[in-house]
Amino acid sequence: MIVMILGLVIFLGMHSVRIVADDWRREQIARLGEPSWKGVYSLVSVVGLALAIWGFGQTRLDPSVVWFPPMGLRHGVALLMIPAVILLVAAYVPGNAIRARLGHPMLLAVKLWAFAHLLANGRLGDIVFFGAFLAWAIVAFAAARRRDRAAGLTAPPSRLPATLATLVIGLVGYYLFAMHLHVWVTGVPAIAMG
Repeated sequence: MIVMILGLVIFLGMHSVRIVADDWRREQIARLGEPSWKGVYSLVSVVGLALAIWGFGQTRLDPSVVWFPPMGLRHGVALLMIPAVILLVAAYVPGNAIRARLGHPMLLAVKLWAFAHLLANGRLGDIVFFGAFLAWAIVAFAAARRRDRAAGLTAPPSRLPATLATLVIGLVGYYLFAMHLHVWVTGVPAIAMG
């Protein structure tokens, strides 16, 4: 559990610099240059994420069960992950209406992903792991919206083809991950058959 928590602190801490120390972040970018800052940011983030994932896997070897979620919640997770994947895709497809309307779809995707996984997992390691991501995404989304308002940002124009592409890519991505890749990546089937 300690390794997982350390990884979460490093990963989410690095991703929180703009929230808690934006002036310091700007100073570092000015001092190092944007490419070097992005390199350091990425390296620290990868190390933190690797530790968090490895530590998370270790918590499953000797789990502490806090509660036993009803089996039906697994279906809820499967349903919540559909919009989560679409929101994730919306963060990267330029000109889609989802991003224009919601502003920060990646953070909303993380919120949905974490919340959905909290519903169906009652082990302490799961609660800490997904709970940390949920808490971070809530704070990061609120901070991003405040920055947008302070900067006077308005929704960019959107195009129907980009929005349709976002939906199609999101649905295909959901299908591929849920039906084929989830078990390979996590060792757990996303959707229990039978």
